[in-house]
Amino acid sequence: MIKRTLYFSNPAKLSVKDKQLVIESKEHERIQTIPVEDIGYVVLDNSQVSFTLNLLEELNNFNVAVIFCNSKHIPNAMLLNLDGHHLQSELFRQQIEVSEPLKKNLWKQTIEAKILNQAVLLQKIGKENRDILVYSRNVKSGDSDNREGAASRLYWPRLFGNDFVRDRYGPPPNQMLNYGYTILRAAVARALCGSGLLPTLGIQHHNRYNAYCLADDIMEPYRPFVDEMVYKLNNKYHEMHILEKEIRAEILKLMAIDVKIGRNRRPLMISLSQTTASLARCFSGTTRKLIFPELK
Repeated sequence: MIKRTLYFSNPAKLSVKDKQLVIESKEHERIQTIPVEDIGYVVLDNSQVSFTLNLLEELNNFNVAVIFCNSKHIPNAMLLNLDGHHLQSELFRQQIEVSEPLKKNLWKQTIEAKILNQAVLLQKIGKENRDILVYSRNVKSGDSDNREGAASRLYWPRLFGNDFVRDRYGPPPNQMLNYGYTILRAAVARALCGSGLLPTLGIQHHNRYNAYCLADDIMEPYRPFVDEMVYKLNNKYHEMHILEKEIRAEILKLMAIDVKIGRNRRPLMISLSQTTASLARCFSGTTRKLIFPELK
């Protein structure tokens, strides 16, 4: 079942009763209730949203990711469940003890999938992609030749124009990309916790100040799905230079888009769980194959 993403951009009072999220706001004449088990993400984007600790506990029990936004409407904090699997201790141990050769192999698979999805996106919008396809087929263990960087230098100018530079603090549509990636990162972290893994311990990212290194690793092949959404939104809202409410609301639909994973099509949210479950199996030695979606 697709879990719901709830976005609160106006003042509201949130509480819980009988495992139901209770919403009180001036927008609605009556109190709304939503089963907590139906929720995947709660995005709090207004300083006048209040909530009870009982609600946070219940959301945590159902592995709901709670995302807090700052005054600029950018997500800057998350509440995640760190006891989301019955084999938590064993899975943590396997993750900690993973060998360097396996990490390099997993990173190779990750970058291959990312570059391939970038190439497919360029093809979808009618841009040259053959050289990037070649990069996706020549990634070495650990991406020692940095095929990821080489592909990126070709990818961004073709996607958004020759003058575009991917920069977190750069001009539009960088803001939309930042927002989409942050939402994606939260979703990956939630899926990792649901698979019993610790989002902090990465296979490639290892910044000592980064609490979500593994989430940053696993989200890489999913980034082109954000890029495609932002490409369409940029064409639709090209005159907007700030993240208006309607743009943020559109990006939050990311979790529900259909993606091809294996022989099936699944909502991106479900695909994330399949990816993180395959990663847990790799850590346990059951398989050496990561499962990532293909952009079609």
